[in-house]
Amino acid sequence: MDASPHRVVFDFEIEFSNGGGLQGQDFRLDIEGDDIDDAALADYLVRDLRLLMVAQVRILRRRIIVEPHKRTPQETA
Repeated sequence: MDASPHRVVFDFEIEFSNGGGLQGQDFRLDIEGDDIDDAALADYLVRDLRLLMVAQVRILRRRIIVEPHKRTPQETA
């Protein structure tokens, strides 16, 4: 992970191909650099949560904040 102290705070909705869904509000993830687009954020979220059978991810709100990363390098997946 980059030494940059940027995090993204966002709301999301995930639909699963086998039914059901998942929502999150004010969810935070550490990011490399100072920006991330919605498509990359959706991919990162699915990977980070280790989700399977995802049909669609909607990023509803996104903002970048400067805040120290919460994970240590060995915690990143």
